[in-house]
Amino acid sequence: MATSLRRRGLALGALSLAGALALSACGSSDSGDKASGSGPAKTHTVKTAMGDVKVPVNPKRVVVLDTGELDSALTLGVQPVGGTHSASEDSFPSYLPASRTKNIKQVGEIANPNLETVASLKPDLILTSKVRDGDRYEQLRAIAPTVMTESTGTAWKENFQLHAEALGKQAEAKKVVADYDAHVAKVTEAIGGKEKAAATEVNFVRFVEGADIRIYGKQNYIGSILADLGMGRPAITDKAKDGFSYDVSPEKIDLADADVVFTSTYGDPAKAGATKTMNSGLWKGLKASKDGKVFKVDDRLWIAGIGYTAAGKILDEFQAKMTG
Repeated sequence: MATSLRRRGLALGALSLAGALALSACGSSDSGDKASGSGPAKTHTVKTAMGDVKVPVNPKRVVVLDTGELDSALTLGVQPVGGTHSASEDSFPSYLPASRTKNIKQVGEIANPNLETVASLKPDLILTSKVRDGDRYEQLRAIAPTVMTESTGTAWKENFQLHAEALGKQAEAKKVVADYDAHVAKVTEAIGGKEKAAATEVNFVRFVEGADIRIYGKQNYIGSILADLGMGRPAITDKAKDGFSYDVSPEKIDLADADVVFTSTYGDPAKAGATKTMNSGLWKGLKASKDGKVFKVDDRLWIAGIGYTAAGKILDEFQAKMTG
């Protein structure tokens, strides 16, 4: 009988251990290692461009290393503790409320962050992209869990969803997307409906200091917003390299002709060739120029915003200019 009882005890012990292991396995994606004396540290696993990453369920100290990540965080109600700025500016984009950005610590330029400054902020999550900081991934992940998207620009909607998952803000993200879709429908109706939108060809021309003039194609941030609105695009946009842009010299700016042309400048307008080109006969001969349908817009909003807050402001400005 003693032997029987001993066997039964061993069997029960084994079952208890198996049950404990099963429970541990079931919860492994939602909890991490125990913090000393404070119970399980709650984490969840996010699939990123660099593989699976365990991140805090509710990160409190987030560092963002590009404008898209900054836009996403603020759109979702998260206040970053640190962020980068563009090489041509020493501040955060002005389209974002100053009250939301004034307390964000500058941690260097986009694609060139100061890692010591980042570390000094003691972040519990870093948001960036492989195209910007892939070569710094190991250094960044040594500081804090780092969530990278593959790229930026045209994939902004997918990136936003990843940012929302990392920040634990999926419910808020659904509302943001629904509001954007409703906004797009409202603007499309305001400019004359889907048929008129499709029949109106729109180009976006960007003057860049130190580079050729870019006629933007369809595979970029602003191109995706124009597509959502159902706007027509000139045939030249189909020649854009990788769908991004078709680059021309000032002597070929007539290739940018369209019913409507939006323009922006990165850097000094004179050095970027904007001033000279827009005063040229070729530019003044564009249909959009003759019809008064050339609109200058903020480069940091229309090109570099890359998020839903920026998109909302672009839609408002687009409607105002198209119907004004």
